[in-house]
Amino acid sequence: QYQVAQLFSVAEASKENTGGGEGIEVLKNEPFDNFPLLGGKYNSGQYTYKIYHLQSKVPAYIRLLAPKGSLEIHEEAWNAYPYCRTIITNPNYMDKNFRIDIFSNHIDRDLGEVVNVHELTPDKLKVREVVHIDIANDPILPADYKPEEDPKTYQSKKTGRGPLVGPEWKRQVHPVMTCYKLVTCEFKWFGLQTRVENFIQKSERRLFTNFHRQVFCSTDRWYGLTMDDIRAIEDQTKEELDKARQTGEVRGMRADGD
Repeated sequence: QYQVAQLFSVAEASKENTGGGEGIEVLKNEPFDNFPLLGGKYNSGQYTYKIYHLQSKVPAYIRLLAPKGSLEIHEEAWNAYPYCRTIITNPNYMDKNFRIDIFSNHIDRDLGEVVNVHELTPDKLKVREVVHIDIANDPILPADYKPEEDPKTYQSKKTGRGPLVGPEWKRQVHPVMTCYKLVTCEFKWFGLQTRVENFIQKSERRLFTNFHRQVFCSTDRWYGLTMDDIRAIEDQTKEELDKARQTGEVRGMRADGD
């Protein structure tokens, strides 16, 4: 169910963040094989290649420094659910000086208690910082809040799931699962490296929180859909994105503080 929910919500979020010359461009969406993930435990799934035309999605101090047209972020993803790897780069400007890697592992019937789900080496475990995200209770920015996407008040009519109430809701609901995200980022720019890397990590947490609030609160829209339904939605979304990017106003999440 989460695989369907995630892909449905990605398509919806893409439309909400596209317009006025900015947003998401889908270049490839096709099956892949023989691409080993997590030490060869997963080898096949769906490959996507997208370009994010950002501009207003990055901090003002970056927009001032970056030349026009440089704020294009390329995303490659290998989705072998329940495991996924995503690589984000800026090949046209930063090249090898900018990279974000996101490794996702989705564990069913889990409360976030697996210590080393990404099988990190002891050296990497020492520098890893664990951040817990609670989609119901974590604070979000006022600009991000939508009453219809509040898990504390939402209840699915189709499934009866929700609302997620109290600090220990995860121990009282079924089904429940944990999405473990390992995020590494590198931004080599003298004088800005630490500031931007901190911004990236903060933004990823904001994105993961908002996105999964949306996933849960759109249950009645994706529940019952098949993977064939999802592929059809993705094809339709690609056409809509291509049109929306050329028209209208800039839409969606902006850099914090702008």
